Amino acid sequence: MRTLAFTLFSMTLFGQASFPEAWPSYNGDTSGRRYSTLSKINQSNIDKLSLAWVYRVNPGRAPQAGGGNVNTTIKGTPVVVDGVLYTTIPDHVFAVDARTGREIWHYVWPSKGGWHIGNRGVAVLRETVYVETPDCNLVALNSKDGKEKWHTQICDLEQFYYASVAPIIVKNHVITGVSGDDLDIPGYIESHDPDTGTLQWRWYVHPEPGTPEAKTWPSVEAMLHGGGMTWVPSTYDPDLNLLYFGTGNPQPVIAGQGREGSNLYTECIIALNPDTGKLKWYFQPSPHDTHDWDAVQTPVLFDGEINGQPRKLLAQASRNGWFFVLDRAMGQHILSSEFVKTNWTLGVDTKGQPIPNPAKQPKLDGALVTPNQGGAINWPSPSFNPETDLFYANAARAWSVYYLYDDDDKPEGWGGNDRNGTSEAMLQAIDYKTGKVRWTHKWPGAGGGVRSGLLSTAGKLLFAGDPSGNFVALDPATGELLWHAALHTSLTNGPITYELDGIQYLVVGAGDTLYGFAMRTR
Repeated sequence: MRTLAFTLFSMTLFGQASFPEAWPSYNGDTSGRRYSTLSKINQSNIDKLSLAWVYRVNPGRAPQAGGGNVNTTIKGTPVVVDGVLYTTIPDHVFAVDARTGREIWHYVWPSKGGWHIGNRGVAVLRETVYVETPDCNLVALNSKDGKEKWHTQICDLEQFYYASVAPIIVKNHVITGVSGDDLDIPGYIESHDPDTGTLQWRWYVHPEPGTPEAKTWPSVEAMLHGGGMTWVPSTYDPDLNLLYFGTGNPQPVIAGQGREGSNLYTECIIALNPDTGKLKWYFQPSPHDTHDWDAVQTPVLFDGEINGQPRKLLAQASRNGWFFVLDRAMGQHILSSEFVKTNWTLGVDTKGQPIPNPAKQPKLDGALVTPNQGGAINWPSPSFNPETDLFYANAARAWSVYYLYDDDDKPEGWGGNDRNGTSEAMLQAIDYKTGKVRWTHKWPGAGGGVRSGLLSTAGKLLFAGDPSGNFVALDPATGELLWHAALHTSLTNGPITYELDGIQYLVVGAGDTLYGFAMRTR
């Protein structure tokens, strides 16, 4: 019998259709669409969906390094391969029977520190499970028993990097990203050999000194300390052999007067050759960001039609409130539009990139700006449904007053901050051809937004979480609420679905617990 994990790197771009029994990587497949072809759970029977199992992570009594309790919130998307579900919290990996929720094994990493804010999950290739640790290691585990095969350092804890990203498998590469606590350290992404952990290449989120792109910084010193973390998993097109990911905010975060220019390659959508780590193209959603709007949101890949012509497309709903559609082969801009109302731009330039409004830069006496620091969207994953041709994003319209408190020519730290004001949250369905919001489903009482990823399926269902602790299903064509199940707290990751033994399952995380729902047809 062929083992699924051996074939992951040869999957087609929309490979979820080929392996409905699995959810083999962070977004289900390499496209980032979070769309499943499974339809046994559908609009006609959603009211019969029932709870199949519950699994609560139990890290044990050992506190995390540096003191304090273990962060048990499940922020990562589980991966399901060969009937086993793998889920994580910082320093811990759990293997669970995907049919019953029974724990198979539990791995504990002996942490030396790092920021334990969360872990996004694992990658699986053949007999190996890969995970990043807060103290800057990539660890390879035996998928059968959870025993460590090897580990290798991927960042420097003493420089205040940390690691929380779900690795991604691309051919014979394990792709890892890094995070940093908004200090003046450069972001990067790198590739490792899946068998040994050996570094294959590293790409830094800044241009080479002396290149035209380096002139988007006032100095080499500012550029080499410019930030740009890479803390959300990548997507990949095997036909073009291109890896896509977003980069984070520049440093200092709020006070931008010491880094005049657009500050490449921070706040960018990047396309790299995964075999060499060489840059193919870039697009910058937030030039010279001073509002902490990382552009790391998932670059979603799909084939569509623009002006009657078939195109290979990439779309991103960015934290700054703008929705972008690009040609993913060469990065040409196709469309820019707001998916929530914003007030920080003067329109877009000839490249389709928003032009910052100087009046909305942080000031000593404050500037009222929307979206706020949390953004119109944050890290939770969107979904694209090829049946409706709609892009779905859990969004927020929120206002903040941005203050500048360090007006020195070379500010340090953040150099400013924001004070949150009013906000509202909603689920937006965006037409990729026009950029118009086709429908809106407002979430009542969600002052801070909703941190739930999304999933759409061929069963004509769109799954999400609401701010009241409900797992909900909506009609993806209209936004009508069709079903809900009350959980003990709000969703903290994105739902997944898979089929085993003729039964379709839905799994979602809320706090420290995974809930497995099933539609039994026999």
